[in-house]
Amino acid sequence: MLDLAMFAAEAAGAVAEHAEEPTALFLTPGGWVAASMLFVFGIMLYAKVPAIIAAALDKQIAGIKEQIDAAERLRIEAESLKGEYEKKIKNASKEAAVLKAAAEEEAKLIVAKAKEDATALIARRTKSAEQKIEAAERAAIADVRAKAAEMATAAATQLIAANHDAQVDKALVDTTIARLN
Repeated sequence: MLDLAMFAAEAAGAVAEHAEEPTALFLTPGGWVAASMLFVFGIMLYAKVPAIIAAALDKQIAGIKEQIDAAERLRIEAESLKGEYEKKIKNASKEAAVLKAAAEEEAKLIVAKAKEDATALIARRTKSAEQKIEAAERAAIADVRAKAAEMATAAATQLIAANHDAQVDKALVDTTIARLN
């Protein structure tokens, strides 16, 4: 197997040594490639392709510069806005502190008013309860007096009925009529 590989390598080398390169108009294929490249470059120079490419690159450079300038303006504007919002945040925290203090003061006033209202309500209800108690006492006294008057009337009726008869009544009526005249 090794002999076969050596034989193939020797045969390839022998073929490579005896091969002649083809030529056309005294130029090898590499020469024709070089000549065609020079021709293409010549046409490109004649058509001013480098100037066109340079103009396109200059246009792209100008566009990139505009984008950079716009980005710089946006950055400056963003920094300005950031500064404004930082000031607003500081002011907002100050305003929040002021509002908090005002709310605490208002809460104290509301608590004080609620205490006053509760005290006034307690006083009104106490007064109302006292008035109801006094009214109940007056009603009880009036009821006791009425009952006492009823009982006195009933007792007087019984006493009069027991101690007076028609003859005594006639004498009382006559005496009373005489006093009226």
